[in-house]
Amino acid sequence: MTIYICGDSTAASYAPERAPITGWGQLLESMLPGVRVVNKAMAGRSSKSYLAEGRLVDIEKEIQPGDLLLIQFTHNDTSSLVWRHTEPNTSFINTLSIFVDTARLYGAVPVLLTPIPGRSWKDGELQETHGTYPDAIRRLAMLKNVPLVEVYHQGTAYLRRIGEEDSRRLFMHVKGGEYPDYPNDHQDDVHTREAGAEVFARIVAEGLKAQRLVKEA
Repeated sequence: MTIYICGDSTAASYAPERAPITGWGQLLESMLPGVRVVNKAMAGRSSKSYLAEGRLVDIEKEIQPGDLLLIQFTHNDTSSLVWRHTEPNTSFINTLSIFVDTARLYGAVPVLLTPIPGRSWKDGELQETHGTYPDAIRRLAMLKNVPLVEVYHQGTAYLRRIGEEDSRRLFMHVKGGEYPDYPNDHQDDVHTREAGAEVFARIVAEGLKAQRLVKEA
């Protein structure tokens, strides 16, 4: 079995010189012994722009019956740029449906994933992020009978459990000069370091195992 990942920068793989940024898709294979993972997630892409660039077509050339297609978008679908933006209850679910239908056309199994949460704290409370997009993903999963991995809810619960300060270590909070690619202090509560990528990759891996989409090692 091969698992293909369609998604954005939060799932993408990064070259060593980009350290410490790490997408969860970069670590998934290490958590699923015996499973091959092909990470086709790409930074800056929404569900709409990913399709427009023909990236799903590239996967169509390779995907086989019994493979999994993991589908996780949202961050760039919220963009105001017309070539990225989708509306959660219309164009967003329409584009996600194309991913789902394409996987099934080739005998593969589509799996929808809600997005990873942002680290947005206010007055000691973790704020909800992504608006109604996660709900749209859940509705589509029910409508089309697609397996769903609830990354957003589980990730949010984890961040609340460890708290505001401890959650900082999961995301791209970097001191200037600590890494070659970051000469200045850098604070980013969307993208993850390896520790954060590990948390979300584990949520995905356990979600796939729980639904028996992959076998336990």
